[in-house]
Amino acid sequence: MGSADGTKQWTLPGGGMHHGEDPIATTVREVAEETGYLVDLTRLLGIDSINRVFPRTEGEFADFHGLRIVYEGRITAGELRNETNGSTDLAAWHPLNDIARLDRVELVDIGIALWRSRPALGRTDG
Repeated sequence: MGSADGTKQWTLPGGGMHHGEDPIATTVREVAEETGYLVDLTRLLGIDSINRVFPRTEGEFADFHGLRIVYEGRITAGELRNETNGSTDLAAWHPLNDIARLDRVELVDIGIALWRSRPALGRTDG
C-alpha cells in the first residue's frame, strides 16, 4: 500500500466491498486476491472507524468515512504469492516481534491490538 506521500508501507490484506457484498465474503475474496490463501474466518476482532479528507481536482476535497472490519482467520488452502495486476506489491509473512521495525500503516497496529486484547466492543480506544 502507498502512503499519502507515495512511500510503500505494509498493511493487512483487505480492500473495498462490492455493492451488496457481505463483509465476510469481501474478506475471504480480498485475502485470496492479495495473498493466494483461502481462509476461514474464525472471529470478529473489531471495527475501526476512520474519517479522512483527501484533496481532489480543482481545489475540492473528498470527505471519506471508512469502516475497517478486522477478522481473525485460519489458512485452509493455497500458497503465498504476490497479487497480479492489483494494489498489493508484495505478500510476505513477518515474525510478530519484527512488526515494530516495519514501515506500516496504522491498521497493522490496530489489528494486532485487537487480536491481543479482544475488547468486548471491538475497539481498543474505549
